[in-house]
Amino acid sequence: MNSTISGNNDNNTAAALMIIGSSSTTTSPPTPSSAGAATSSSSRYENQKRRDWNTFGQYLKNHRPPLSLSRCSGAHVLEFLRYLDQFGKTKVHTPICPFYGHPNPPAPCPCPLRQAWGSLDALIGRLRAAFEENGGKPEANPFGARAVRLYLREVRDVQSKARGISYEKKKRKRPPQQQQQQQQQIPLLPPASSAS
Repeated sequence: MNSTISGNNDNNTAAALMIIGSSSTTTSPPTPSSAGAATSSSSRYENQKRRDWNTFGQYLKNHRPPLSLSRCSGAHVLEFLRYLDQFGKTKVHTPICPFYGHPNPPAPCPCPLRQAWGSLDALIGRLRAAFEENGGKPEANPFGARAVRLYLREVRDVQSKARGISYEKKKRKRPPQQQQQQQQQIPLLPPASSAS
């Protein structure tokens, strides 16, 4: 398996679809380097993280000129994310589209399909963790670069406006048991006695 696949678009497409596909429907045969790492008790998250990491490694090998992980920067991560856009399934309306800002447009339009912000955000989170698990130093992590964070924020804002969907963080609800414990810990002050 020493042949290069840089010119073979089918392999590139399959690898990209693997990284952005659903972990429950996407399977890949174990590679010699990952066969020992995968156990039958691995979680879906761990399996997807491993596939993402292997696919990013394949992307670096196919890069012209080939790129080593140690020389990879935030700019290369952005290039990778833009490359993945061609496999996106999320309609992102342009400002001149009559459906700009509508979450459920009534008719089709020629606007481009892109990767959804949530998918890219989750992907970067998995790759960021995988980088450090594979010996990378946190301060040299290209997936945590400022440029990558800014790009994700821009994608979120553009898609939010284009699709008419708010991506505001949801407030975490405390479990009912934790709320009861906190209420029990608050000491009740005795009623104030009126002094005459």
